[in-house]
Amino acid sequence: MPKSKRDRPVTLSKTKKKGREHKETIVNGIREAVEKYSSVYVFSFENMRNIKFKEFRQQFRHNGRFFLGSNKVMQVALGRSASDEMHPGIFKVSKMLRGDAGLLVTDMPKEEVESLFNAYEDSDFSRTGSTAVETVELKEGPLEQFTHEMEPFLRKQGMPVRLNKGTVELLSDFVVCQEGKPLSPESSRILRLLGIKLATFKLNLVCRWSPSDFELYREGLDLSDVETS
Repeated sequence: MPKSKRDRPVTLSKTKKKGREHKETIVNGIREAVEKYSSVYVFSFENMRNIKFKEFRQQFRHNGRFFLGSNKVMQVALGRSASDEMHPGIFKVSKMLRGDAGLLVTDMPKEEVESLFNAYEDSDFSRTGSTAVETVELKEGPLEQFTHEMEPFLRKQGMPVRLNKGTVELLSDFVVCQEGKPLSPESSRILRLLGIKLATFKLNLVCRWSPSDFELYREGLDLSDVETS
């Protein structure tokens, strides 16, 4: 007997994909901000941390807006070439939206923006899959920073440990992570237990546009790359 269409289960947790309407909202938001504020910056980011970024953004809450998302959508908002740009020369900003990047549109003085970005840096624990920036190795012997209750958990993380008179003891040298290699889930957990923060959340200015000029901040970037459409 065929199944009744009325008996089909409905998944209530299903969410709609961000479509054209969402993209148009971003495009319109960027264009409104460009008309309202005097300068547009492109910045890149390393080891993004949403909570930390939210704190940084608060410094611009009265005179600027940040935009993160699809680089292509942000490029459409500004114009990808001299033929479709919002304002003369602003398509150069689009050319700099590569990789992990975002936009800041603000009236804040240039020197103040540069100072805030250059001064901001925050350390955090590395996440699984991120690349280790240094090698961390534990030497054979007692690990007095760990309580005896943690010995089973440490063994599950692949560490060669045992209890010796109530003290956790490492039976041989153990490499937690190796520079240049991705972190495993176990490595990330051990680093967190050790209190070792290898990730640095950093924001770097890439370029600045205003109606009167365009400036590149990064060394090695060729202005000729953005001067033609």
